[in-house]
Amino acid sequence: MTPSVLSVRQAMQADPVLVPSDCPVRDVLDLMNLQRIGSVLVVDPTDRLLGIFTERDLLRRVATAETIQWRDLPVSQWMTTNPHTIEPELGWEQAIEAMQRLKVRHLPVLEEGRVIGLVSTRILMASRAEYLNERVDNRTRELRSSNEALMARDSEVLHNLRAAGRLQTKLLLPRTPPDWPELKWAFHYAALDHLGGDYYDFATPGADHLGILIADASGHSVAAAMVAVMARFAFGEVANGTISPGQVLSEMNRRLMDVAEERFVTAFYGVLNRRTRVFRYSNAGHPYPVWYQAKTGTVKEIAAQGFLLGIMPDEVYSEREVILEPGDAIAFHTDGLVEARNEIGEQYGSERLMECMSRAASKSETTLRDEILADQREFSSDVPLSDDLTLVVCRVE
Repeated sequence: MTPSVLSVRQAMQADPVLVPSDCPVRDVLDLMNLQRIGSVLVVDPTDRLLGIFTERDLLRRVATAETIQWRDLPVSQWMTTNPHTIEPELGWEQAIEAMQRLKVRHLPVLEEGRVIGLVSTRILMASRAEYLNERVDNRTRELRSSNEALMARDSEVLHNLRAAGRLQTKLLLPRTPPDWPELKWAFHYAALDHLGGDYYDFATPGADHLGILIADASGHSVAAAMVAVMARFAFGEVANGTISPGQVLSEMNRRLMDVAEERFVTAFYGVLNRRTRVFRYSNAGHPYPVWYQAKTGTVKEIAAQGFLLGIMPDEVYSEREVILEPGDAIAFHTDGLVEARNEIGEQYGSERLMECMSRAASKSETTLRDEILADQREFSSDVPLSDDLTLVVCRVE
């Protein structure tokens, strides 16, 4: 059995809290506080599902309650009736997809019409991690049985990681950007391990608009890669529907809440209007891109403030804009570039990046990319990178 076949039955909470429909809201809240849970299922005497009551139901209805005695009302008056449900034999990936599509955080699990469990984004991610950890532990014990088995298993794991890395690259990184002749591109992507948390992507929310996203899930390897894939799906679902970069980041942030767990995502997203050359952008805690302005021969950072994705609910991302001119160049990057260190612990830093950009900005986009990477490698000498590194260079023709 492979990790991808983890089912809802294996991941669900098998003993969800069930309450009768006439149970007062007061008692339900006491029960939720006591057990530290965010939802209860409302059932009839035969355990058939009548509805679900969550913290969202409470907040939504308290604000419009017409009586101060609302705590004495039966939970049936405040629950969500006819909630979405899920079958126990569906897979983990299908459950995650269903929650994102239905925009819910909890799904009762029904079998033959009766409640047998409950899944939430938190439960699914925790179960997935526990399932993978258990598999790793079991595999480790097996590999210790003999050196031959160890080598065989190690080879298998390495093969799978490489395959996963290739699959992740196909999922996260577009092969080529949209074909706009006035823009020339050069790319560099280097994951620290076989799997990484960096990615970049493009969107075309309109015939005259092109969006560019660069993002970084905290950490690296498997955990970061899983969060990066989730962020990539969230971006793909919203970016082509609006030219507002702030709205895209806000929606990504909302979809990543309670899914990324302790991890977070930084992101910079900008949308270029090819007719006006206005580049409108928002930032979610990501390193500032570096912009060479051909008209003045100066280099500056494209700065904007914004909180990390997946941490603060209902975060609003402000928008700023600049006008790009022919000859301009922008270097989008992740922190793996500027946080690279040399043998005495110094960071490469944004100032060195800007100095290199200033020296090489008049050259082609591929040469500019290569000189930035060469400058960073020369600075770091033989000190290996400690994070994924992504660099995207764009030149305006």
